Amino acid sequence: MSSVEAHGQEKPESTSSLIPTLPGSHYTDAAVFELEKSRIFQSNWFAAARSSDMPSPGNFRNVDVGGESVLIVRGRDGALRAFLNVCRHRGARLCTEEAGSVRKSLQCPYHAWTYGLDGSLIAAPNLNSMNDVNRDEYGLIGVTLREWLGTVWVCLADEPPPFEDAVQGAVTARMGDPSAIDGWGIDELVVGKRITYDVKANWKLIVENFMECYHCATIHPELTDVLPEFADGYAAQYFVGHGAEFGEEVTGFTVDGQGGFGTLAGVDEDHDRRYYAITINPQVFINLVPDHVIFHRMYPVAVDRTIVECDWLYTQEVIDSGVDLSGSVELFHRVNQQDFDACERCQPAMSSRAYASGGVLVPSEHHIGEFRDWVASAVAG
Repeated sequence: MSSVEAHGQEKPESTSSLIPTLPGSHYTDAAVFELEKSRIFQSNWFAAARSSDMPSPGNFRNVDVGGESVLIVRGRDGALRAFLNVCRHRGARLCTEEAGSVRKSLQCPYHAWTYGLDGSLIAAPNLNSMNDVNRDEYGLIGVTLREWLGTVWVCLADEPPPFEDAVQGAVTARMGDPSAIDGWGIDELVVGKRITYDVKANWKLIVENFMECYHCATIHPELTDVLPEFADGYAAQYFVGHGAEFGEEVTGFTVDGQGGFGTLAGVDEDHDRRYYAITINPQVFINLVPDHVIFHRMYPVAVDRTIVECDWLYTQEVIDSGVDLSGSVELFHRVNQQDFDACERCQPAMSSRAYASGGVLVPSEHHIGEFRDWVASAVAG
């Protein structure tokens, strides 16, 4: 006799359509989060910053990647490089600011060990008198770096997973064509607006929310006005290659469905008047619409806190024209606020005994099961 039958209850027929989520403890347990930092964020490609954040030699950005401080620096040769933000002498952090600029070198504020923008040790007090010290052995520890879609991707793993599979492959799996995303020319777009959100929720709740639209009719009235099919509960990511179609009277991806800035030159007719959403594990969301791109980067900082940096990207021509971007920005800013509010409502319940075994996914959310399996496999090692 099953445990269900023993309690005098019959298993609902609909249960066969449902699959379980992760247990509640995976969203609240600090020990689980520590495993995620090492086995997910430090082991996979992590979108750290927009390349244009560091336009000139000496510009740097300091990013937390799974608990490691990673320093991204524009070298004198124009190339971007990444290093662990740790002095090789006594372990002091070289740069404590989130972003900034240095002239020609990086100097530790503790004992003045000094490094070139390429990470090499170039000076230290009394170093010239220590003839047995090989400076080449005491440069900054490098971090693997790639640039793609105008974004700096870093990976702390000794042997990073193939970028073409882990990152570019995720885009291909969603769009159905490896070259489809090229039409948006994301490398050449510029940041028209950046909003940073401090979300009091586990990073996985945010990913799961972004991947589905079962909630869209409930909490996203502005979005479903622009994309009416979302009211049916199926997210664009549910289908390979599918873009949600604009409503008949909609002329722009804006808060009132009006306006817009003209279709990007590389976006063909098949992709015009459509919205595409892409998730790249573990912390990137890309939203493609005909005239701009919305790019989210998540920075998980605690089991119940996630910083989300969202960029609205436009052509340089649009930015230079001085056109009002507020209607365009406002639509997804509201979507973000609505989503993050929902995630923050879920977070306290993750520790409830009612959620100890987790929840369930309905058929329109079943693709989230793949994300669940990916996380569970990574954490298990």
